Amino acid sequence: MTTVIMELPDEMISFAMPKSKEKQLVRNAMMLYPYIQEGRISHGKAAEILGIFKMDLITLYGKMGLPYIKMSDEEIEEELETISYLKEVMT
Repeated sequence: MTTVIMELPDEMISFAMPKSKEKQLVRNAMMLYPYIQEGRISHGKAAEILGIFKMDLITLYGKMGLPYIKMSDEEIEEELETISYLKEVMT
C-alpha cells in the first residue's frame, strides 16, 4: 500500500475517506472504472489491484448499474437475431 496526499474540498472528505472496508472497496473500484472503460486495464487487472475476484468486481459494478459489456439496443437485437437463426439452423 502507498499513502497518497491529495487536496480535496472539505465536503469530499467523508466520500474520499470512508470508514468501512466495503465503502473503501467501492471508492477504489470507482477510481479504476474510467481506466477500464478507456481500455487501459482489464476487469481482471482491476480486480487483481483491488485484491478481489474478477467476477466479484463485475458484480459490484453491476450493482452500481455499470455494465460489463457495453452494447447498444441495436447491437443486442442483432445478437439475439443471430442466436435465434443459429438455433433454427442447428435443429
